[in-house]
Amino acid sequence: MIDLEAARSRVLADCAPAAPQRVPLVGALGLVLAEEVDAPEAVPPFASSAMDGFAVRAADVAGAGADHPVVLRVVGTLPAGAAPVVAVGPGEAIRIMTGAPLPPGADAVAIVELTRPSGGDDAAVEILARAEPGEHIRPAGEDLAAGQRVFGAGTVLGPGHLGVLASIGRPDVAVHPSPVVGVLSTGDELVGDGSPLGPGQIRDSNRLTLLSLLRRDGFGAVDLGIARDDEDDIRRRMTEGAERCDALLTSGGVSMGDFDYVKAVLDRLGAMNWMQVAIRPAKPFAFGVVAGTPVFGLPGNPVSSMVSYELLARPGLRRLAGHPADALVRPSVRAVAEAALGRPGDERVTYTRVVAAARPDGRIGVRSAGGQGSNLLWPMALANALAVLPPGPGVPAGGEVEVLVLD
Repeated sequence: MIDLEAARSRVLADCAPAAPQRVPLVGALGLVLAEEVDAPEAVPPFASSAMDGFAVRAADVAGAGADHPVVLRVVGTLPAGAAPVVAVGPGEAIRIMTGAPLPPGADAVAIVELTRPSGGDDAAVEILARAEPGEHIRPAGEDLAAGQRVFGAGTVLGPGHLGVLASIGRPDVAVHPSPVVGVLSTGDELVGDGSPLGPGQIRDSNRLTLLSLLRRDGFGAVDLGIARDDEDDIRRRMTEGAERCDALLTSGGVSMGDFDYVKAVLDRLGAMNWMQVAIRPAKPFAFGVVAGTPVFGLPGNPVSSMVSYELLARPGLRRLAGHPADALVRPSVRAVAEAALGRPGDERVTYTRVVAAARPDGRIGVRSAGGQGSNLLWPMALANALAVLPPGPGVPAGGEVEVLVLD
């Protein structure tokens, strides 16, 4: 057996990030930036009003109050999107709307709630409170200065990032495209169409589970169906999948049995690494490259397939998508075992399915999600984390344990 880090290193070595592509902002959500982005201009590009009110000279309203308002002559109105045409002189004010540029001569905004018309018309305004210099003004460059580094390569673009890029006038951006991944289940025993089960048959859950995991993680997902235990069928589906997709996930047929035809086909199609990884569940794992396409051979037991995806396939796919090295693997947190977490007495690292929740003391508490057999999918569905149990006696109630929190 080899340890998890060694297996993962073999995967990452053959999962180079996809070549950057330039895409419009509307299509960049969730993708990884492949360039450095600097602001070509200040954001906002000019000083503007943060509130509806009146642009004034702070010195003119220094003594204003509700009992002794200052009366100013209104010399204009400035809506958002308009350029100032007059300046604010001594004893003057300009009616201004939120977002409008600050007119020359003004250095403060008196908000409309602290003003009232003077003399029954709009020609003059009473200011009912003082306004300090700069008050209710958004300075030019308050968000971004011209030339400032906005985002670095390796940034995962979320809605806020795209809004910032739009604010600096970027119509498109260079990103690493997210890989399109084909998913193939294998086995004569599998039924995937909801039809009645025959003797010895089971329903195919792995394919839908893996397709869903891929979509959750932002990858494209292609259903390659169920391949029967026939080398020609497996070879045809894998060859077609390698042509259509950037990576392949297979489920089942990677152990050492006489009917593990996936192993035979992959050995003929590409240079495969057949591994026994020192983890529980998900010990059998295969990885290699077929016609330039990375292929991840996951075990057939449902929980083993999911854990193998999380620990080995997902990091490789994230590297294909351009994620930086320190963001390929889920970060771990320290948690408290609410009840004892046992483990088998072997030398493999056990990944126990647990439910994690916040405790009153602010720490994270975990408890077993149920049965830990690699065929028991329901406890895996209930779990939101994996507790990492190294060789040894397990973790007693109240003990500390490393946990990988799942999305």
